[in-house]
Amino acid sequence: MSEILDISGLEKIIEYSFKNSELLEQALTHSSYANERKINRINDYERLEFLGDAVLELVSSDFLFHENPLLAEGKLTKLRSSMVCEPALAYCAREIGLEKYIRLGKGEEHTGGRERDSIVSDVMEAVIGAIYLDGGLENAHNFIHRFVLSDLENKTLFYDSKTVLQEIIQADGYDTFEYVLVGEKGPDHAKVFIVDAVLDGKPVGHGEGKNKKAAEQMAAYEAIKRLKK
Repeated sequence: MSEILDISGLEKIIEYSFKNSELLEQALTHSSYANERKINRINDYERLEFLGDAVLELVSSDFLFHENPLLAEGKLTKLRSSMVCEPALAYCAREIGLEKYIRLGKGEEHTGGRERDSIVSDVMEAVIGAIYLDGGLENAHNFIHRFVLSDLENKTLFYDSKTVLQEIIQADGYDTFEYVLVGEKGPDHAKVFIVDAVLDGKPVGHGEGKNKKAAEQMAAYEAIKRLKK
């Protein structure tokens, strides 16, 4: 990761130009980077993440409230939680390549911090907070709708892929199903697991992930798409 961030490149991706580019740089700065370079800790992303989390909750709650007029409070809360949970936000962040722009300390980089859902999702929230401070609620609202609340049908299918696949298997009367670990790659600190979803002895989905659960989720998603065809 270079010392100088290509802020303009990220701004093109997110379709928002900052008046104060330091806010975006702060949103992308992990505490490990700030510590190594003796930057004041208030200049890492954590305060912006706090703010962005609140803005995201407001915008997503408003969206779900108006899109689901018949859902009770409990179901709305559960739906919101699934949409803005750590893996879901990390998924949305990776769709725009946000993880490539995070400023990490050498130690955190070496131990695979860029692949960690917790860090990537926190940065997503920090970017939301930065946009809110720089351009107000309307611009933060537009970013959230464009990159978090879009294509929800496919995103929901991905988040719930293992459950959905199990329901398909039970409904269609297949005999056997299992997730099979077929390989691993990469160094120990950034290992990638490779899993096949095997239905009645035949692979129907293939997935890779930073842990077995993530790999199984991807394999299940691929299996669902194949079975639906």
